[in-house]
Amino acid sequence: MRPPVRSPVADLLADLAAALAELGLPWYLFGAQAAIVYGVARLTADVDVTVKAPLDATAGAWLPALARHRFEPRFGDDGFFARTRVLPLQHGASGLPVDLVVAGPGLEDEFLARAVLRDVDGVAVPVVDPSDLVILKVLAARPKDLEDVTTLLGVQGPAIDDGRVRHVLAQLEAALGQSDLVPLFERLRAGVPRRD
Repeated sequence: MRPPVRSPVADLLADLAAALAELGLPWYLFGAQAAIVYGVARLTADVDVTVKAPLDATAGAWLPALARHRFEPRFGDDGFFARTRVLPLQHGASGLPVDLVVAGPGLEDEFLARAVLRDVDGVAVPVVDPSDLVILKVLAARPKDLEDVTTLLGVQGPAIDDGRVRHVLAQLEAALGQSDLVPLFERLRAGVPRRD
């Protein structure tokens, strides 16, 4: 019997899971694909992943393992990873782009610890917790991200921990010298009927 046909994103995630397991790097899916997992209708093929890696990690050390699992770099500048801590890749089998973002200490460590294992078309994938995804999208504050927040609040309902979202956004406001993140979340929350 032939195995079921998976989506290109699921194929990418299966290969990525194998590559990151080989490298011993914990990770989680965030961004638009995480929003899709949680019920947000999105037309995007971009895949964003956060990985936990040592401070002295180099892209060159990862590339052989990633290549064995059908990933090629999408950058020509060897210093790009060192400057940005982002490794842009392309999945050879699907042609889809994926960005590996190295987690910073603190909040992203929390997000990693709180990631939820979800099934994506037959592939077990650690996905950022829905409350943490709301935090990331409020922080990004692009129009599409804010639409995603509204949809997440509607479809995920009680799975969103409003208290955690407010607390973390307040911490981010203090760290960034801002005062607009909690009010933005409150405006978005007020526009969505609660389904508790």
